[in-house]
Order: sequence, then C-alpha cells, then structure tokens
Amino acid sequence: MDLNALIGQAVVNGLVVGLLYLLMAVGFTLVFGVMRVVNFAHSEFYMLGAFVAYYCVTQLDLPFLVSVVITFALAVVFGWIVEWLILKPFRHDELNGMIATIGLAMILQNLALMAFGPDPLSMPSVVQGVARLGSMVIPNSRLYVVAFSIGVLLLLYVFLRFTRTGRALRAVVQDIEIASAQGIRASFIYPLGFGIGVGLAAVAGALMAPLFSVSPFIGAGPLLKAFIVVILGGLGSIPGAALASLLLGIIESVAGTFLSTGTADILIFAFLIVMLVVRPSGLLFRPEQ
Repeated sequence: MDLNALIGQAVVNGLVVGLLYLLMAVGFTLVFGVMRVVNFAHSEFYMLGAFVAYYCVTQLDLPFLVSVVITFALAVVFGWIVEWLILKPFRHDELNGMIATIGLAMILQNLALMAFGPDPLSMPSVVQGVARLGSMVIPNSRLYVVAFSIGVLLLLYVFLRFTRTGRALRAVVQDIEIASAQGIRASFIYPLGFGIGVGLAAVAGALMAPLFSVSPFIGAGPLLKAFIVVILGGLGSIPGAALASLLLGIIESVAGTFLSTGTADILIFAFLIVMLVVRPSGLLFRPEQ
C-alpha cells in the first residue's frame, strides 16, 4: 500500500472513531445541559450498550440493526429509571451529582464484571466484504458504522428541532424557569433527557462492538475522548462537538498509524491545551443548544 492510500485509510478510520466519539459527546452534553451534572457513569452505559448488542447478535441471533435499536430502547428505559431513582436529588447540584455518578459508574462496572467476567469478547463482523476506493481498502463494517452513526445523529437533530418534546427538551436546557412557566413539565424532561443522553452512549458502544473487543473496562477511554470533544467544541455546542470529534478521531488515527498510540495521546492533549489557550470558549466560539 502506497503512502497516499495509507494516509487515506488512516483518515477513514479516524472518521469512524470520531463519529463514535461524537455520539458519546452529544449524549454527555445533553445530560449536562438538562441536569447540570457531569455524568461520569456515561462510560458504563457505553459498555453496557456493547454487551447488549453482543448478546443480541451472538446469543439471540438478531440482526445487528435490530440489536442496536433494542440497545437504544433499553438504555433509554434504564437511564430513565436510574435518573428517577438515584440522580433525582442531584439535579443542578454539580458537585454531589458528579460524586453520585462516579459511584454509579463503579457499581455498574463491577456488576458487569461479575456478570460477564473480565475477559474481552469478540463479536463476529456484522457486514462482510470490503469497498475499494483507488488503492484504499475499507471494510464494509466500518462504512456501516459511519452510515448508522450519521443516521442516528440526523434522527436526533430532527427530534430536537421539529418535535414538541424535542423543543421542550431544548427549552429546559436553555432556561428551566422560563420553560416551567410555559407549562413544560421538568419532572418528565429530566429523566427523558438523561435517558436519551445515555442511550446515545449505548448506541456508540453497540456500534463499536463489532470493531473492537467487548469487556467491562472499555468505557474509560471513550469517555475521556468525549470529554475532550465537549471541551474543544464548546460546552453545549453540538456543531462544535461534531467538528472536534472528527478532528480528534483523525489526529488519533493518523498519529497512531505513523507514530504510536502514546504519541497520538500526547498530540491530542497538546492540541487540547493549545485550544484552551487560544479559544477557551470552543472551536466555534459561541455555544449553541
């Protein structure tokens, strides 16, 4: 494979990873926007989503697309229950809410460890074959992840922009007092926002499952990258998160291909520090809801 093809392959791989980071980051931003709580359990919903998809495909013989939809639905319901039972007292309480989500993350990770064991599991490829673009060879499974990720993000955009519930969710993010004065029930919106946010993390985990291994410890790395994406994009800016996630994925993939994984992490954090100095409000300057 020549140099141009190798670079192209690394960029495509970076776009795939970047889209998964974006799903994580959008969910993370949504939860923070609604509840004003930094959800450190986000990574464990990513991990649980990977396990649900794995078992749906390998044990129940369900199509992968159906497995991802089931994963999202279960994550939304489970997230709704978790918010209502555990996190309800910590709405808009950033410090105690953050501590509570750290405890929740430890509980979920250890429950997964007891249920599934520590050994990584491999899901068979959900799509066979490769696509050729010049001298580049791209597995169809990665193209499938790209298409599905874009589809999920488009559906989320339509929901937030054009449905009554989506507009109510955005109103609560912007100003809870005015939203309540307009008759929007925060008691419904809080668990819904949390459920959708962690559902996006679960979808990212489900889409990751055929590409990488599945284990109780897979969530920490994506959560850290999603947190970086949120900072780079500007807290609350979904367009900024989109740009930041794709940049992050490409930097990580290209640097990992030509240098090393450790060097890729150094470059990512160096880029983060530079951006915090130059544009502390985010890549697109102005947060958007």
